[in-house]
Amino acid sequence: QVQLVESGGGLVQAGGSLRLSCAASGRTFSTYVMGWFRQAPGKEREFVAAMRWRGGSTYYADSVKGRFTISRDNAKNTVYLQMNSLKPEDTAVYYCAADRTIAIMTDGDLYEYWGQGTQVTVSS
Repeated sequence: QVQLVESGGGLVQAGGSLRLSCAASGRTFSTYVMGWFRQAPGKEREFVAAMRWRGGSTYYADSVKGRFTISRDNAKNTVYLQMNSLKPEDTAVYYCAADRTIAIMTDGDLYEYWGQGTQVTVSS
């Protein structure tokens, strides 16, 4: 049973930073792609970033490129999303997702496993 548990959300002022964590368990994730998505109130879910666990290839949404960094810690089976230069429009619930695939996917409907989400609020 795959479990994904996010943490690290909170309230931060514009221009600040947060680091989200996604602790993964229940599988060997070397053949998985891990993704971060977000959903703001009244808006559709949005792709943020993804990483192929083996090899570490990454892909970012244009809206976060240069500000956010996805990374992993193999020993801890944890994926991170370092968020810098945060803007009020980054406010959303952030979700970690995983799927056993080699293709980096931006469509959330293609991910099989999801965490419960963590709230990020950026004040202006």
